[in-house]
Amino acid sequence: MAKRISAKARRANESAARWTLVLAICWLAAAVLLAVLSRLVLLALHPAHAIALGVVALVGVLLLVRYARIKRRTAGPRHGQKVRVLGRSLAVVATLVVVCALVYLRPFGAAPEAVDAMAGTPAVQVDDSTTQIVLTPTEREPERGLVFQPGARVDPRAYVPMLTQVSRTGVLVAIIKQPLEIGFTAIGAPADIMDAHPDVTSWAVGGHSLGGVAASSYAGDHLDQIDGLVLWASYPLDSLADTSLAVTSISGTQDGLATPDDIEKSRPDLPESTVYVAIDGGVHRYFGDYGVQAGDGAPTTSRMDVQGQIVTATIALLQSM
Repeated sequence: MAKRISAKARRANESAARWTLVLAICWLAAAVLLAVLSRLVLLALHPAHAIALGVVALVGVLLLVRYARIKRRTAGPRHGQKVRVLGRSLAVVATLVVVCALVYLRPFGAAPEAVDAMAGTPAVQVDDSTTQIVLTPTEREPERGLVFQPGARVDPRAYVPMLTQVSRTGVLVAIIKQPLEIGFTAIGAPADIMDAHPDVTSWAVGGHSLGGVAASSYAGDHLDQIDGLVLWASYPLDSLADTSLAVTSISGTQDGLATPDDIEKSRPDLPESTVYVAIDGGVHRYFGDYGVQAGDGAPTTSRMDVQGQIVTATIALLQSM
């Protein structure tokens, strides 16, 4: 009987060890592979992304430690088979959720020309920190400001070329670095930026795609502080129809993500005075410099033409405040 129990315990330990090793490899491999694939982008993002990958790697290391302990264990598992099966099932589900989330959150890196734009120009100074990129006009003290929220998973540097053109007209522009590159993780970010620049007397918020949705939420909750809202291929989270906000909605007719139908459906939620700029042939990815995006439409005009119209419409909104 003793030998039979010992053999059974050994088999249970070997099964537990195999499961633990597989899980450890999954967590470690996901963290390392995604860190390598995003290595050129990670340092430019909010540190939350790198921290998340680090935590996942740490879990993988802890699972390896557990694997080593199980291999050395002389007694069988203390829990019954049903409990072990439930525990393994939950571990598998947690692993799938975390790995899938990390794969989904892999950022769209900024194009080389956008990275180069971080050097600034004689007319616009670029200051980069862990939570924001600030563009400051050098020829005069800015009285107007724009807090801009990037689209989901987009490297914030992707917007520097266009927003540099906006800033050179005398506007202070702050591009938010969002935790995990998701707009709703940084809805309150404009407050700190506005507090840091008390000389700016008129503020607008805006953003691309999900970033615009987050910006609209902040604007709706701070109507006493925000004068304008600019939506790049985006629409509001809640109704702003009864507000006095100056709003411009800029969209592309070929956008496959924020489609013309989506923009049309958002009209009742925006003020009657909203200016709508539908750029013929424009697509979602042309609202930044970050390459190809799955699900987007096919452009029928050039990126330069689309971005020129985006900049012009954004400047017009800011000058109208």
